[in-house]
Amino acid sequence: MPSNQNPRSGPRQLPLTALPARFRRQRVLIVGCGDVGQRLLRLWRGAGQDLCTAGPNARGPLVRALTSSPQRVAGLRALGATPLLGNLDDARSLRRLAGLAQRVVHLAPPAQPQAGVLPPAATRDLRSRNLLRALVAKAGQAPHVVYGSTSGVYGNWDGEWVSETHALRASTARALRRVDAERQLRQWALRFGASGAAVHVLRIPGIYAGDREGGTPLGRLQRGTPLLRREDDVYTSHIHADDLARAVERALWRGRPQRVTNVADDSAMPMGDYFDLAADLWRLPHPERISLAQAEQQLSPTLLSFMRESRRLSNTRMRKELGVVLRYQTVHHGLQAAVYLVGSAGSAAAAD
Repeated sequence: MPSNQNPRSGPRQLPLTALPARFRRQRVLIVGCGDVGQRLLRLWRGAGQDLCTAGPNARGPLVRALTSSPQRVAGLRALGATPLLGNLDDARSLRRLAGLAQRVVHLAPPAQPQAGVLPPAATRDLRSRNLLRALVAKAGQAPHVVYGSTSGVYGNWDGEWVSETHALRASTARALRRVDAERQLRQWALRFGASGAAVHVLRIPGIYAGDREGGTPLGRLQRGTPLLRREDDVYTSHIHADDLARAVERALWRGRPQRVTNVADDSAMPMGDYFDLAADLWRLPHPERISLAQAEQQLSPTLLSFMRESRRLSNTRMRKELGVVLRYQTVHHGLQAAVYLVGSAGSAAAAD
């Protein structure tokens, strides 16, 4: 009989601390490591965690980041991640992902369909399909996945407060692709639950930050893009990119399986008021207000799609279950910080 077995109790289980350091640390894969994924890396690095070293004294998870761009490898490595080259549009390039990580942060958006592609093909997320197939190529090794979806899956609720139990009313192809991704993730978790598969979906509204590309209303204000008049205006929700990174981190370790969480700040204001607030902070004129009928004649279909949906996201579950403490509780706090980072409207325009 082997020395580590007891005839009464069976094989003796080694305590977790007796395992080599590389097996004790959680292995994390970030897919879609753009602005928010990089903020997550900085969050871990700022806490003194060593993300790519497997030494006995290293702290934090071992992190790998999937990228399709060789030009981004050096930047990801500088942030502490081990870069992996792969393309979600090419299933063959994802084969080595199987068993690579115990936890996956999936922040990659669905691909835009080619011109002429019609529903239902235009409303499917093939990238998520390819990723999920790759993650379970090895039996018994399915990870916990945190997926960054969009609050657009709720569609229009005429300004109501919307919780995670509200029905999905997505109407745009962009939002329907996210609905498809969520459906795939749920089915994947149910199918491979015995192998450890679990999914936590974060539904995310408009992301903003002064140090994020296109992350403030300043550009629209400088272009003079009109807004809806008050009687036609819609409610929107927001989240600062730094707070979103914190929510992703919390969901990764504390998120309940097969659960959805709205990620939003405490703001509850119409879209027009948001831009008026930004105009005041940057000392710019308030945008012109027009009717919905006029907007349909003047604005792009994409911009109009946001102006046809009105909802306010409840963040109760985010606070109570994930324990997220917002650094920027409202857009007023976040936009003030953005003005400090970006500078005055004049200096920002000169920099452009």
